[in-house]
Amino acid sequence: MAAELDTEAHGRLGAALFNRTWELLELEDRTADQDDEMLHTAHASRYHWGETARWPQIAVGEWQCSRVYAVLGRAEPALWHARRSLELCLLHGFGDYGLAAAYEGMARATFVAGDLKVARDWKRQGIAACGSIADPRDAAPIRADLESLDV
Repeated sequence: MAAELDTEAHGRLGAALFNRTWELLELEDRTADQDDEMLHTAHASRYHWGETARWPQIAVGEWQCSRVYAVLGRAEPALWHARRSLELCLLHGFGDYGLAAAYEGMARATFVAGDLKVARDWKRQGIAACGSIADPRDAAPIRADLESLDV
């Protein structure tokens, strides 16, 4: 068995894998191998953040997993991870960025599932939640993601 990682190492790995996942998400034309890498890095990031017991990062990790599945057109796991992100935000009282991201995840996952009315409702909640994000620079990417949904 590999040496145990401390909480800081798990946090660094979680962050690095999260960032790598976003690099892959932003590629215009991903290969099948890059799709696989994106899926695995999102789950690995979420795993490592889970080992830190930092619930805001865990909730955002669930959101990222949802986003990856939505981009890959896989509605069921996208919905599962989006619901988990939202559940964690509500359970732990996370507002701000995490809650807005969870709403974005629900909007995108329901959009991919073909439920446009529900996606529109989640989109509205997400845009409203962006208004309570303390730093406008943090709100901008979530708002742009929400506005990119054509519902």
